[in-house]
Amino acid sequence: MPEIRNFTLNFGPAHPAAHGVLRLILEMDGEVIQRADPHIGLLHRGTEKLAESKIYSQSIGYMDRLDYVSMMCNEHGYILAIEKMLGIQAPIRAQYIRTMFDEVTRILNHLLWIGAHALDVGAMTMFLYAFREREDLMDVYEAVSGARLHASYYRVGGVYRDLPDEMPKYEQNRWNNAADVKRLNGDREGSLLDFLESFTQRFPNYVDEYETLLTDNRIWKQRLVDIGVVSPERAKQLGFTGAMLRGSGVEWDLRKKQPYAAYDRVKFDIPIGTNGDSYDRYLVRIEEMRQSNQIIKQCIDWLRKNPGDVSLDDHKVTMPKRDSVKGDMESLIHHFKLVTEGFCLPEGEAYAAIEHPKGEFGCYIVSDGANKPFRLKIRAPGFAHVSAMDEMTKGHMLADVVTIIGTQDIVFGEVDR
Repeated sequence: MPEIRNFTLNFGPAHPAAHGVLRLILEMDGEVIQRADPHIGLLHRGTEKLAESKIYSQSIGYMDRLDYVSMMCNEHGYILAIEKMLGIQAPIRAQYIRTMFDEVTRILNHLLWIGAHALDVGAMTMFLYAFREREDLMDVYEAVSGARLHASYYRVGGVYRDLPDEMPKYEQNRWNNAADVKRLNGDREGSLLDFLESFTQRFPNYVDEYETLLTDNRIWKQRLVDIGVVSPERAKQLGFTGAMLRGSGVEWDLRKKQPYAAYDRVKFDIPIGTNGDSYDRYLVRIEEMRQSNQIIKQCIDWLRKNPGDVSLDDHKVTMPKRDSVKGDMESLIHHFKLVTEGFCLPEGEAYAAIEHPKGEFGCYIVSDGANKPFRLKIRAPGFAHVSAMDEMTKGHMLADVVTIIGTQDIVFGEVDR
């Protein structure tokens, strides 16, 4: 009689649930997984190496392209490391703007996560709902930076510019008549803060809709409960951060434990799970969206009452204003030097981390005193999570691999770098 052996299955990189470029080699006994071997690097673009040949400010745009659904959060980690080495701090208004946009980005990330996760598991409607809300937040990105995705909005010493007084508006065309345009532009008549405030009032009801669809859904619970269980001790050993760690019941959030920007001035709670399974991680991220909404509201209130500078006045590191460049020789020289040479960091090293939507995103910069980093190392949260794939999938069925990839919330831009 022939020997019965495990067979090997390639999952991805072209699989729709492989989130782009994950190649998983699964060793299977029938339908049950014995071993999962993730092969990464298919989206490697050499970001850390490229940064060594560019002045510091030119690499801000590369940060957007790491985790390309949490753009401004990536920028924040990189810029905090540079500011730490320079010994500077952005003005308080810029800190609040950064805090607000970090939370807008967190909601953007979690909306894409829940849309893709539910779609992978088999719930089509969630994807459509989540992308409806993402459109509004993308418009906020566009209003402030001119780009829907790769914003390059954060700058060393502050942000690119203050919040605009008007929002982009819909125009009449062959698809939208005058009545449609009036309805679509209802929230867009005021400033960006007015638009965002209107969104924060609507958003909790949207999250309730998601929960109505999923939280007590029999199929959703059958697919997530007790799948990919990780104990609190093991989560710490594996280097989990963010919702992956909090889902296992560890109350660790850099916004509370090592506050940066304006997080020590806003009130919010840290949701944690109890069982460490995929369902708990789902509940943690849902509650994070509600908490982010609260933080955005507090930031809007503060920003309305407190006008001020959004960038330092030290033109050795920050760009002078456009009108002064055109009328003042010294500003023109500063502008020319910043664009061509950039600024030099003192010799030394620094690590700065933020609570990214996926976990702890950190940048470690080594400087030799030049205008380019000697070495840049990016601590991507997704990398530690992918490395636990084997442990989380062992003993589960093939269909559960899709759930576990979804619950890890992986984006390969940051994993492969």
